[in-house]
Amino acid sequence: MTGGADVARPSLSTTLPTARLLLRAPRTSDVPALGRALVENADHLRPWSPESAQPPSLVSLTQQVTAQRRAWRDDRRYVLLVTDVTTGAVVGRVALGEVVRGAFESAHLGYWIDHRVVGRGLMTEAVRAALAFALGPLGLHRVQAAILPENTPSLRVAAKAGLREEGLARRYLKIAGRWQDHRIFAITAEEIM
Repeated sequence: MTGGADVARPSLSTTLPTARLLLRAPRTSDVPALGRALVENADHLRPWSPESAQPPSLVSLTQQVTAQRRAWRDDRRYVLLVTDVTTGAVVGRVALGEVVRGAFESAHLGYWIDHRVVGRGLMTEAVRAALAFALGPLGLHRVQAAILPENTPSLRVAAKAGLREEGLARRYLKIAGRWQDHRIFAITAEEIM
């Protein structure tokens, strides 16, 4: 399904259930749990994050969540908290950012998972749900991900979620303080149907 302008936008109360997870928009009530998750995963996420990626303060995180909710309503970015369906604990996040409508109908995919649950297939499960959401109800045609070549776990997630590799982008993003090459992956609506 494609079409951008003629697609009804999903509300902020949208939930994406999977076998083991629930993906949903963050709420300001999530800030303490999200803050703890970011602090507990700071070392795990640091090699894959921009230089300034230190765990934010609760005030800053509240502002981020408020901005993410506004971006959702404005059809610019869809951030989804990944929570454990049994405990409700925040175990990760998936973002569909840089949404462009019109002839492009595309978004950029980013994701992270708690270091304590790596290797259990949870991130793949979450990314599949986010892709189905993006290429279904959101009406996007294409979702793209940029992954550092040495980020083997993220490369595995992309492959298992059905994204195909398109090539290498030289000095694509500034990560950990320097411009680094990224492998580019993508999927289109025709490939997920």
